[in-house]
Amino acid sequence: MTVLGTGLPWAAVGGMGLAALVMVLTPGPNMIYLVSRSIAQGRIAGLVSLAGTGVGFLTYMTMANLGLSVVFVVVPWLYIGLKAAGVLYLAWLAFKTFRPGGTGLFEPGPLTRDTHGKLFRMGLFTNLLNPKAAVMYLAIIPQFIDTSHGNPIAQGFTLGTVQITVSVIVNAAIVLAAGTIAGFIGTRPSWLKWQRRITGSLLAAVAVMLAREVPQAAHA
Repeated sequence: MTVLGTGLPWAAVGGMGLAALVMVLTPGPNMIYLVSRSIAQGRIAGLVSLAGTGVGFLTYMTMANLGLSVVFVVVPWLYIGLKAAGVLYLAWLAFKTFRPGGTGLFEPGPLTRDTHGKLFRMGLFTNLLNPKAAVMYLAIIPQFIDTSHGNPIAQGFTLGTVQITVSVIVNAAIVLAAGTIAGFIGTRPSWLKWQRRITGSLLAAVAVMLAREVPQAAHA
């Protein structure tokens, strides 16, 4: 059985949904920004930021299906540079979590209140510069596309829509629950310590995963 009009097998759609779920549940720039804004400025601020993040995904999906991957093939150092910068940024986030006096994902910090316009723009730019988003659209989604099953562009947009839907739903749940989780963990010092360790470890793991792929991209 295939998805109507695309020739895309439902198994591929399910696999894409699972990959998107794993990716969105792994801490990264998007999650850190959305949680910090939700805790510091409230759920509405978090949801406005999430809207910007969603537009960032739409931008990636459109560009990837209409030629961004070709640009990276012609000028491979752009993709290598994006992934290398992502590795350094994620490593820095992991270091900030592990260092003495560092803060974890659900620990509120002092942030100035931003307008809805700035929140939206920051959500957009955070996602556009997010190495996980680049890897998703330039490395993971293409693995689920089979040109023998139909138009690859239609398949790419379908799979991208699945990824965006999963990511927005999960991130919206995180945004709505962030304040409650932060209050719950904040009264339990031992939980705060383990939360920092888990967050830092996951960030470091993603950084290592991307770092291993940078040399491969350089020699491709």
